Amino acid sequence: MVNVKYDSVEKRYGKTIAVEDIDLTVEDGEFAILLGPSGCGKTTTLRCLAGLTEPTNGTITIGDYDVTDVHPKNRNAAMVFQNFALYPHMTVRENIGYPLKVAGVDSDERAERVQETAEMLEIPELLDRDIDNLSGGQQQRVALGRAIIRRPSVFLMDEPLANLDAKLKLSMRSRIKVLQRELGITTLYVTHDQEEAMSLGDKLVVMNDGHIQQIGTPDEVYHEPENRFVAGFIGSPSMNFIDVEIDDSRTIQPTNAADGFDYRLESNVADRYREHEEFTLGVRPQYFTAHTTPVDNAIRGRVKVTEPQGDDQIIDVLVGDEDGDHIELTVKAPSTVEAVRGEDIWLTIDDPLVHGFDSRTGSRLADGDVSRTKAVDSRAQSPSD
Repeated sequence: MVNVKYDSVEKRYGKTIAVEDIDLTVEDGEFAILLGPSGCGKTTTLRCLAGLTEPTNGTITIGDYDVTDVHPKNRNAAMVFQNFALYPHMTVRENIGYPLKVAGVDSDERAERVQETAEMLEIPELLDRDIDNLSGGQQQRVALGRAIIRRPSVFLMDEPLANLDAKLKLSMRSRIKVLQRELGITTLYVTHDQEEAMSLGDKLVVMNDGHIQQIGTPDEVYHEPENRFVAGFIGSPSMNFIDVEIDDSRTIQPTNAADGFDYRLESNVADRYREHEEFTLGVRPQYFTAHTTPVDNAIRGRVKVTEPQGDDQIIDVLVGDEDGDHIELTVKAPSTVEAVRGEDIWLTIDDPLVHGFDSRTGSRLADGDVSRTKAVDSRAQSPSD
């Protein structure tokens, strides 16, 4: 097996920059996810590695070999596409075995490897079926089989589950993860689905506007986002962002002076932001606690909408005057909280878990963040979480 390295890779289309300054190493056997919104450059980055798109600048290596100018068929990389790209006039057996046929592998060995691959994917009973007689999930397994059978050094996947329904996505996600672990093939996987990314990847590469925003494990990217974009993109519902100012009493207030938002931070949390009179506070919806009666040191708001989600509910809260200065917060609370539309609600915050961001640059204010790291570790170890 091999590692993959991008060194200052750039792709331009005329004056348009698709990707720029891509520096990335995917280690031997690692499962790396290229994650970001549509148009962020993740597919272009993958296609440059596959050889389907030629970089404008920079180099790409697979193992010890510079493949920047190598023809796609000579890169020993197998790719699975969003639309499966199967041959409709061939059976499942013929589709899976086609790469070996092209490579000149004799029929006996080809038949043996097709059978082995089909069993690995749990589809041996489908080998003699026509492609048109398969479900979406079965077609995806055939596409995976056609890529696996080549025994490539690198496995590339471009949103392979995008066309499947929710239930099939879950089962195929699990199958892909198990296969990647069993085969140990270095894998790069493109998706805009953060849940998919968090559950599959060893390494997340978060991209936006053609640039890498952060590289890290799923836990690192979720709990220690490097900037406001990453913090807002990772997590559902999205993180709340409030532009605030802090005074000597550790009290934060929105800079737009929305009535009802006066909240006093714990000392060790306030110490993180002492040097920043104004900053952007980031709070994930689940780090609020909702109260239906007044409590000390709480943000007072009014329930706008509730969205039941089984054991939990999402509550949209208006703080301030709807016709004047106000902010809107998204809160995740247990379904047992009796939040009623139009009635007041009081919110407290799990202080150590908040983030602060530079209001101008969007970078996370991480100095003195030891207390938040300890709080995250404590939640991870709690049996009730």
